[in-house]
Amino acid sequence: MASGIFAILDDIGALMDDVAVTTKVAARKTAGILGDDLAVNAEKATGFLSSRELPVLWAITKGSLVNKLIIVPIALLLNAFFPIAIKWALIAGGFYLAYEGVEKVIEYFFHHPKKGHEVVEEDTGDEKAAEKAKVRSAITTDFILSVEIVIIALGSVEGKDTLTQALTVSAVAIIATIGVYGIVALIVRMDDAGYGLIRHSGNKGFWAGIGTALVKALPLVIKLLGVVGTIALILVSGGIFVHNIEYFHHLLPNLWAVVKEFGIGLAAGLVTVGVVTLAKKILPGKKEPAH
Repeated sequence: MASGIFAILDDIGALMDDVAVTTKVAARKTAGILGDDLAVNAEKATGFLSSRELPVLWAITKGSLVNKLIIVPIALLLNAFFPIAIKWALIAGGFYLAYEGVEKVIEYFFHHPKKGHEVVEEDTGDEKAAEKAKVRSAITTDFILSVEIVIIALGSVEGKDTLTQALTVSAVAIIATIGVYGIVALIVRMDDAGYGLIRHSGNKGFWAGIGTALVKALPLVIKLLGVVGTIALILVSGGIFVHNIEYFHHLLPNLWAVVKEFGIGLAAGLVTVGVVTLAKKILPGKKEPAH
């Protein structure tokens, strides 16, 4: 009896060791998309009133966890029984990300700029509706990015048994959510940390200088995240097309990958924006997706 228990524990230990190794490999392979995920979601989670930043970020984080609870089992099932569906789901998501990115570029160059950093103002009558719309947009974008993270992680454990695949992909999904939104939380509360340092140091000395730098840096960081997040959306979408459509994969082989992916993502976004704009003219009752 005792030897049987020790044998089971030994098997569990061996499985955990295997999962630890495969999780490290999967985490390395998803590092690039996690960086894009961070940039995109940090930009999406900023621009709210200070009192609403953490509640909004928590709402997006919960939505991200729900996304992964949906995506992981479906991805495992599709990978086992209908793998082609994963490719088409990624391509559809690529068009959504391209649309989001290119629409931001068009809005910046051709539409009137919004106040501040798209801050949800207290004096607007529909502030709650605007906040919910931005949260929904963030969760939708997170869904597409989460699909790619899960698919890349799943590809890194190809050939492993089902249990190892499930545990590895689940571990990567949890690490991605905690890591990305943990860093986003630090970014959006950077000014509060700065004010705290200034207050506790009596506005004198080294720590006061650090606090002042953090407070002054936040608006610049938010602007930078807006630019980086938009570029990341277009790059990720282009990467999806290049890695999942054979024609684009072999197109212009001597061109730098990042340039090719950005160009293809930009082109896909322009086409999608054009189609959506035309559809709105034909169907005027349809509302523009909220951002």
